[in-house]
Amino acid sequence: MEGWRFFKKTLMLVVKGSTGYYLWCAFLLAVIAVGVTFYREQLDAGLIVTNMKNQVSWGLYIGNFTYLVGVAAAAVLLVIPAYIYHFDPIKEIVVLGELFAASAIVMAVMFVLADLGRPDRFWHIMPFVGILSFPQSLLAWDVIVLNGYLALNTLVPIYILVKSYYGKEPNKKFVIPLILLSIPWAVSIHTVTAFLYNGLSARPFWNASILAPRFLASAFCSGPAIIIIIFQIIRKVAGMKVKNEALFKIAELIAYAMFINLFLLGAELFKEYYSATIHLAPLEYLYQGLNGHHALVPWIWTAFAFNVAAFLIFLIPRTRRRLVTLNIGCALMIVGVWIEKGMGFVVPGFVPDPLGEIYEYLPNATEAAISLGIWAAGLLIFTLFMRVAIPIQRGDFMHSKYDELAQSHRMQSRHAPVPPPRPGF
Repeated sequence: MEGWRFFKKTLMLVVKGSTGYYLWCAFLLAVIAVGVTFYREQLDAGLIVTNMKNQVSWGLYIGNFTYLVGVAAAAVLLVIPAYIYHFDPIKEIVVLGELFAASAIVMAVMFVLADLGRPDRFWHIMPFVGILSFPQSLLAWDVIVLNGYLALNTLVPIYILVKSYYGKEPNKKFVIPLILLSIPWAVSIHTVTAFLYNGLSARPFWNASILAPRFLASAFCSGPAIIIIIFQIIRKVAGMKVKNEALFKIAELIAYAMFINLFLLGAELFKEYYSATIHLAPLEYLYQGLNGHHALVPWIWTAFAFNVAAFLIFLIPRTRRRLVTLNIGCALMIVGVWIEKGMGFVVPGFVPDPLGEIYEYLPNATEAAISLGIWAAGLLIFTLFMRVAIPIQRGDFMHSKYDELAQSHRMQSRHAPVPPPRPGF
């Protein structure tokens, strides 16, 4: 009964807000509507309305999926300092980061659905409904780890928020094991995603043992960079207390992760170019162009320049501790890693194809509109999460009994006599 009352009150809270809140939600709904319109056309005609072909059967959708799995995994960079090292400035905001991870997983799953020519058959791989083919299928592993991570990053923050709403302390014997479990689970979701590519031996660009650690290193760059910007927006718009110390600590961790990412990239480039086998062709196409085809060359060099510039900004303490340069570095890193793990990773794996043919893929308007619609849906979900979580975190949205008690305490402290100063010695 109390849970149902809490749910009803959250619904009332979600539908009420400022003019800015209504405008933001209306904008996201409009983008979603445009995406749905284009998706209906794709659903009716098939994937032929996209620029994907037999030669390049994965494109912008799977690129975004790969990127968002990494963004979701990045929540572990908040969990570790908050619950392992008890860094209080991050512990105050880790719940918001976990809800952001849950929103990212929802978007990732939606991109997979958008990439399916027959989404009505998706139920075939659902546990207990279809045939999951576990543990033989890597896709089955991906379904399990993604849904498990979504459950963890939804259950834990909602449990903590409900307890806070009722003015109670969370049961540590229940919540701490789940929080600790989310750390290896975050590693597993991007590792399994890497193995989906890594296991395709006919695609030499992906068939590298270094792929999983590269995925994790880049994930711990882009995801936290998005979180830094979002937390600053929340601090300004919603009045949530987010200390600069928390943002600067996240930035420091990003610097370490980007160094590892760039180091692993250099190791991979050395191996391919030094050995100079026939398997070098996809990398040549990406960085230099191949046989007059060079559609992705400007993309990848832009990503490389952005990532190096962002790394230098985060490496130098003076620049990463200034909000202006910190935000510039975050923006560069978000775009750079998105290109590197999207267009710069998915597409070159298909070029050239096993017959040596080169098909230059770039997404069209249909793919762009559907992708923006999915991003807008994820942001709307996260906005609604924040509409409930932030008032609870601030103490503005509480159970009526505790709300009245807190109000009386505030009134008493306001009218309490000021104690006389102590005499000096």
